[in-house]
Amino acid sequence: MNSEYIPTIGLEIHAELKTKSKMFCPCKNDPEEKNPNVNVCPICMGHPGTLPVPNKEAVKHTLKVGLAVEGTLADFSEFDRKNYFYPDIPKGYQISQYKYPFVSGGKIKVKIKENGVDITKDILLTRIHLEEDTAKSSHDTGDYSLVDYNRSSLPLMELVTEPVMHSGAEASAFAKEFQLILQYLGASDANMEKGEMRVEANISVSKDTNKLGTKVEVKNLNSFRSVERACVYEIERHIGVLENGETIQQETRGFDESTGKTFSQRKKEDSHDYRYFPEPDIPKLYISEISEFAEKELRKEMNELPRAKRERYEKEYGIKTEDIEFYVDNKNLSEFFEQTIQNFCDDKECVKLASNYIVSDLAGLMKNNNIAEPGQVFPSAFGKMMLMLRDGKLSSRGAKDILAILFKEGGDPEQIADEKGLIQKNDPEALKIIVEKVMNENHAIVAEYRAGKVAVLNSLVGLCMKESKGSGNPQLFKEIMLSILG
Repeated sequence: MNSEYIPTIGLEIHAELKTKSKMFCPCKNDPEEKNPNVNVCPICMGHPGTLPVPNKEAVKHTLKVGLAVEGTLADFSEFDRKNYFYPDIPKGYQISQYKYPFVSGGKIKVKIKENGVDITKDILLTRIHLEEDTAKSSHDTGDYSLVDYNRSSLPLMELVTEPVMHSGAEASAFAKEFQLILQYLGASDANMEKGEMRVEANISVSKDTNKLGTKVEVKNLNSFRSVERACVYEIERHIGVLENGETIQQETRGFDESTGKTFSQRKKEDSHDYRYFPEPDIPKLYISEISEFAEKELRKEMNELPRAKRERYEKEYGIKTEDIEFYVDNKNLSEFFEQTIQNFCDDKECVKLASNYIVSDLAGLMKNNNIAEPGQVFPSAFGKMMLMLRDGKLSSRGAKDILAILFKEGGDPEQIADEKGLIQKNDPEALKIIVEKVMNENHAIVAEYRAGKVAVLNSLVGLCMKESKGSGNPQLFKEIMLSILG
């Protein structure tokens, strides 16, 4: 990439909100519905004479997200008509918000790598508003298209950032952090592969730090990887066009995941093209007059946010940054970890052991078995096993073997260790017999050690562990062997 050019990226992110009914009618909000056009009514189908009624829970979700991103909640707000004709908009217009969104400003903190160094950056927000989703069109049927109106009028929240990002990695990191906020608040499942969260990137490049280049919008990016790849490709395309003496056309483009390239879709519209005007069928909203929308009441219902969780885990548990990020991303295993710590692990050593085994071994078992829950392992049994490991009653090998049994069958780790002969032996006299046997059978390795190859000592310890069937204390094996070797 030509370093003379400065890329600038702003994102628009749409998220379908979790409510029982649609945005302006009582039809069921069910993104999983497979049968087309069953969750519809005269209101969401745009029949003449019908009147929309805003979904209170959708408004509440939007205000909570506004608080989570430190935005300013509106006192006065209204809905607007965004006019454009397309088959997925049955009314010929979309009910959205224009001048008076529910949330203005705000920021989301993201961690990114810049020149190989981890830095934290605040991404500033422009607004968050609420609107209705469109229907779903299918164009792969040959000579005609099909439209499923089940999705029409689902509550859709849109977040718009300021143009303050400068790389695809930064844009992807922002989208991921926003997804976590939505999920932690319970506002949206935000599954990108299901279309519950959709990202659009506005990209430009310029040599002038005080002036933005011509903006191109890339729509409907449905994975974090696609967000990054589309931004990278589009930045390089812009630079190539400008270096050839040509001009960038303001337009809307799509992204082909198979080729990693964007393609032109249509000329980019401006806001005046939509002929916005206040929605006459919905009264104006004065937020301060609705008691359950008061900030104090909203905060009572808000869950711990990802940023607060990171800070708490660092302060209370002192575990690795990588482990903290793992728990932020994996809510079920973070709950498992906390139950283990609160009830069964009573010191820092046990906490770190538990975290290591959850992040690597337990998560690995779940991945290999393609399940999202920790099998038959319960925090009580897991915590007991960690204490046995801490106290030297189990070797790491023994703990891994017991965890695999607990995962499939459940049970008591101490009983399993007894039955399988996995209780770690700490009797120096018994272990010394094993050490002497291994050394007598491996004169060549012993000679290498005596010749200065200190690293081969680990091989001898490994052979001792094998001879003891994993039940010997490896540290004791090492100490005994060093005393014999002098």
